Amino acid sequence: MKVGCIGLGDIAQKAYLPVLATLPGLELHLQTRNPATLDRIADSLHLPAGRRHATLDDLLAQDLDAAFVHAATVAHPEIVARLLEAGVPTYVDKPLAYRFADSERLVTLAEARNVSLAVGFNRRHAPGYVQCADHPRELILMQKNRVGLPEDPRTMILDDFIHVVDTLRFLAPGPVEDVTVRARAVDGLLHHVVLQLAGDGFTALGVMNRLSGSAEEILEVSGQDTKRQVLNLAEVIDHKGQPTVRRRGDWVSVARQRGIEQAVLAFLDAVRAGKVLSARDALATHELCEQVVREVLRHSGAA
Repeated sequence: MKVGCIGLGDIAQKAYLPVLATLPGLELHLQTRNPATLDRIADSLHLPAGRRHATLDDLLAQDLDAAFVHAATVAHPEIVARLLEAGVPTYVDKPLAYRFADSERLVTLAEARNVSLAVGFNRRHAPGYVQCADHPRELILMQKNRVGLPEDPRTMILDDFIHVVDTLRFLAPGPVEDVTVRARAVDGLLHHVVLQLAGDGFTALGVMNRLSGSAEEILEVSGQDTKRQVLNLAEVIDHKGQPTVRRRGDWVSVARQRGIEQAVLAFLDAVRAGKVLSARDALATHELCEQVVREVLRHSGAA
């Protein structure tokens, strides 16, 4: 199976290549425009010259079975469109694009060409979060906070808060009937945002504070007088009277803990089986993010 990896930045090196490089029966090809980075990473993986590509044209000439896109978000629309037009099943880091119209165009193209398109919402595969889907969820609370990182609203929401949005959608036990957004932006930079989704019998709250004093990710689901809490995707605490703590095993990899390994395997298994994956549900997350962006800009007077 020939698989291309496009873009060799931090996320590719830390999360995806350690998984892809160890899979049996996979012929890995790398592509980046930076020759020094290409040779350094290919050397570390002992890849021959024939699997190192400086251009997307050269990579596409290899008759790929699948591709992973880890390039900068601004490059996603062009790269993903080229892959889909070539009939290559494609897995791309979130977001598909910064603009909803571009994301919608890519999903429509994938459907028209009957080619798989998957978006890297790895938290849907993270063990701790999957366990939360099996818990009563009358109230869902997710916080994903950072230190000293106020940012342009669209960039922050589509590059980072999108994980919160998608996780709330994943865990919502029913249709969302009401959406509320609150935010604080100063001098064009978003300091914090709060998203509330509500439906019949449930409320889901997503919070991101970029001036929180701590980098942390906390998910809580509760209902029927019980609560399950996941700290930084690694520690699960069940509350029913006395708390019960389950920690990540010492030898569990970060890629498995964060659901990246499982997402990669699920995508490749679908490709091998000839199953076409749809990004239509991922597009719904992008649409909700676009709504959050509009509300943030309206609250800040920048709309």
